[in-house]
Amino acid sequence: MEKFSQFRDRGSGISPFMPTSSPTSIISNLTSTILFAIRLPIFLAYTLLYFLFLHHLPLPAVAHKLLLWIYLSIPGIWWVDLQLDGVKRGSLSQQPPSRVPHPGSLIAANFTSPVDALYLAAVFDPVFVVSYPHSRKVQRISLITAIINALSPAPLSPPPNSKLTDLRTIVERHPNRVIAIFPESGTTNGKGILPLSPALLTVPTDAKIFPVSMRYTPPDITTPVPGAWIQFLWKLLGRPTHCIRVRIAEGMVNTTKAVNGVSSHEESTPAGEDGVTVEEQKLLDSVAEALARLGRAKRVGLTLKEKEAFVKAWNKRRR
Repeated sequence: MEKFSQFRDRGSGISPFMPTSSPTSIISNLTSTILFAIRLPIFLAYTLLYFLFLHHLPLPAVAHKLLLWIYLSIPGIWWVDLQLDGVKRGSLSQQPPSRVPHPGSLIAANFTSPVDALYLAAVFDPVFVVSYPHSRKVQRISLITAIINALSPAPLSPPPNSKLTDLRTIVERHPNRVIAIFPESGTTNGKGILPLSPALLTVPTDAKIFPVSMRYTPPDITTPVPGAWIQFLWKLLGRPTHCIRVRIAEGMVNTTKAVNGVSSHEESTPAGEDGVTVEEQKLLDSVAEALARLGRAKRVGLTLKEKEAFVKAWNKRRR
């Protein structure tokens, strides 16, 4: 893997785009084959049933969540280790509703797997939006699109003719829903946190931002390389069970002047790359630091441009 050393973060030595694998044996491969053969037709049938029919039924949110938990149970995802940052185990039920993502707030989650969106939908029933590395604009997307994005090439800029808006508008249009965004704008293997999109800077001051970290055991269902659908399904359906480790930080508030009605040109602090001021960068750093701490990861300086180059090199190697 020496040829991929250029895609390691210089500060930490972490390679956030390298696919993760787990050790196997003859017995484990045989077990995986049996489980995969049994689960695959059930998984595909339920996928079609849910997204073509059940998802469009006018059911209450709790019913849709139940249907998604059934979906997650097919590949053996029924154990979730959920913990609030700074809250002792066993006291989760004693916390006020404002301590977790609630209607009118925003989830800023790390992005590692198609399961990310499924889990968030099963718990919070959020409105999903997609962000871009150098844009403050976002685009509302469906659950199935959020899932597909985890195995699709990450766009470096908004596609032409896309219906763009900002998070302030999304929050105002959906005051009774949680908003979910993956501010890294692309997937990693969970070992590093990429620079965050400036789209977070458009969150209104009265909406809390909750950094949410999701990690998987085994970790090989992460999808840092796009297009690996067969490998993902094999690892997802061939394991007896999967565990999701979820950590939720305390809500943060966007107090940057740009959101409070002062344009960036009136800032006393100079703007850096992407027109982000020093004050605005502090908010992005706070969210990124929380995601790194919760996920036991490191912040890296690599961007989606480096990921694009890595994917090209990785695909050439496989040929």
